Amino acid sequence: MEEDNIFIEDESIVLEDTEQSSIDDYKTNNIIPYIEGRYKRAEDYRQQDEERWLDSYRNYRGIYGPDVQFTEAEKSRVFIKVTKTKTLAAYQQLESIMFANGKFPLTVDPTELPEGVVADVHFDPKEPDQIKESQVDEEVTPYGFKGDGKELPRGATSKTLGEMLGPLTDKLKDIDGLKSGTGMTPTSVTFSPAMVAAKKMQKKIQDQLEESNASKHLRNTAFEMALFGTGVMKGPFAVDKEYPKWDDEGNYDPIIKTVPQVSHVSVWNFYPDPDANNMDEAQYVIERHKMSRTQLRQLKRRPFFRNNVIDDAIALGENYNKESWEDDLSDYAPEYGIERFEVLEYWGTVDVSMLEEQSVDIPPELSEVDELQANIWICNGKLLRMVINPFKPARIPYHAAPYELNPYSFFGVGIAENMNDTQTLMNGFMRMAVDNAVLSGNLLIEIDETNLVPGQDLSLYPGKVFRRQGGAPGQAIFGTKFPNVSGENLQLFDKARVLADESTGFPSFAHGQTGVTGVGRTASGISMLMGAAQGSIKSVVKNIDDYLLRPLGEGLFRFNMQFDFDPSIKGDLEVKARGTESLMANEVRSQRLTQFMQIAAQPSLAPFTKFPYIIREIAKSLELDPDKVTNNMDEAAIQAEIMKGFQQEQPAPEDGQPQADPSGAGGATIGTGGVPAPGQQGFTGNEQQPTQQPQAAGSQPPTMGPVQ
Repeated sequence: MEEDNIFIEDESIVLEDTEQSSIDDYKTNNIIPYIEGRYKRAEDYRQQDEERWLDSYRNYRGIYGPDVQFTEAEKSRVFIKVTKTKTLAAYQQLESIMFANGKFPLTVDPTELPEGVVADVHFDPKEPDQIKESQVDEEVTPYGFKGDGKELPRGATSKTLGEMLGPLTDKLKDIDGLKSGTGMTPTSVTFSPAMVAAKKMQKKIQDQLEESNASKHLRNTAFEMALFGTGVMKGPFAVDKEYPKWDDEGNYDPIIKTVPQVSHVSVWNFYPDPDANNMDEAQYVIERHKMSRTQLRQLKRRPFFRNNVIDDAIALGENYNKESWEDDLSDYAPEYGIERFEVLEYWGTVDVSMLEEQSVDIPPELSEVDELQANIWICNGKLLRMVINPFKPARIPYHAAPYELNPYSFFGVGIAENMNDTQTLMNGFMRMAVDNAVLSGNLLIEIDETNLVPGQDLSLYPGKVFRRQGGAPGQAIFGTKFPNVSGENLQLFDKARVLADESTGFPSFAHGQTGVTGVGRTASGISMLMGAAQGSIKSVVKNIDDYLLRPLGEGLFRFNMQFDFDPSIKGDLEVKARGTESLMANEVRSQRLTQFMQIAAQPSLAPFTKFPYIIREIAKSLELDPDKVTNNMDEAAIQAEIMKGFQQEQPAPEDGQPQADPSGAGGATIGTGGVPAPGQQGFTGNEQQPTQQPQAAGSQPPTMGPVQ
């Protein structure tokens, strides 16, 4: 309720305030029924979905619905809340994916062929000032020459090229020999104006998301996605945020800053076009607000709300009526009268003739269209606000993402709905097991009263004495053991739990189940199972990327392009959602990046590898800030020169001095080596040759005497 669209230049496109709405607003008799009729149609269409959501909510809370009837023989009312376990596990996994690096998985990159800003420019500081003699007749310009393979954009001049440099205009304005394209010489320096603008826009969007506390709203949206199957976010809208500040004298002097804000909208208060399957097809959306008098009066502080009409609506009294599902959500709390107002916020198309009836002037550039996007607020039959959609291009500022896509319905399918039947089975088998355990844990007592003295107390307790009739034959008291079949019921319960794993795609070991057998007993086996279990969540994350994160990022991008006049972020850019990339664990991602870098370090492959990108991605996978731990191209060149200087300053070893062995092996060969084969030197099975004893110095060899 904090959003304000304050960027409307001409108040003629806004319905002005009036002092007597009951008299002056007679023309609103057409537009108010128009909005209420669309709201009623969307409400009727949603009825089946509301029943599905109620079943999901009851299973999550562990509450039996009115459709469950118990017989007198069924004593147990136990409810096994496996749905809650599965839902929270899915929610936590979505949360860990979306905030894997501590921020939104959104990036801004230049398009493949950016327009309005050049992709790359370069210059060579060592390039000679004069062009080769064979090209002396060509026109000499500081941007190269014809046929050099570095053609400028069509129609580019020195002036237009300077304008297209974007945020690098001031930095590169004094550089001679600046050319379009990537430098091909070893000494050339390349700048990427499009990439610089994209990264500045990305940092601005990330900062705006942090300022608006969007992470909390996104968590609420992810929870409703897992539970009900659909999550909804709204925005961005401009709000005035107050930053606390005190002056030197201790007086409170806050700073007011206008920032874009996004918010979470509960699926229960969201009424989309019933004929649409997604937000791109929706012609309108209605949000239902439950406001107090204070909240309704606060609307008067926001631009283009009709203050006098708001007072008239408040004077008519509270008009909030409970929906059928609200009692279930509040656990059937007693109702003592709801002192709230029902306010409908409409975003969608309105016929131009209907706007003209309200004395809303249509801008000349829109005079030829038949319908326009508008924002209308109504309460108690009063038109609180009517304004033409201020966004350009006009769009409905709501984003609805399904957990599991239903291609034939607007609302998706969640975890709780997928395991509705298995939850019912688990509850039934567990109740049967409990009731049977109660019966089998006690004896069934049978008493023959004809053998007992009449008028005795038949209650049982330890040490009880019964008086028998004199001479009565036979046993008077019998104890019968009821058969215990709880084991069979629990086996069926376990089978239903396995079916719940299958129906949701969330195996129990993924959220902490112990006693895993089979393949999951080893580390590699459980790793394989966990990798296979992530397959079901990939489609969910892709839905978040396509239906929530990317539209939200594009909304912030358009907001900054339309209302933020910082030229350094202008450019032909596109927003990309990176939620699916977060599926890969950081450890696995860093290992793969390191392995690829080792392969690419080969001299034949090194020219084809972008090592700066790999280094930055390794830093990201280790949850480090790549801007703080890595150097850009200029800083890397400076660092290389410094390291080169250190190496040159190391003194050479003097003659006769032992040199350090960098291998640490002491000059020896470490390792087992090859095993010698028969006949080779060192093989122990070879025939040993006799060895001669060494002679002493100066001695004569022995002589042999004559043979006798």
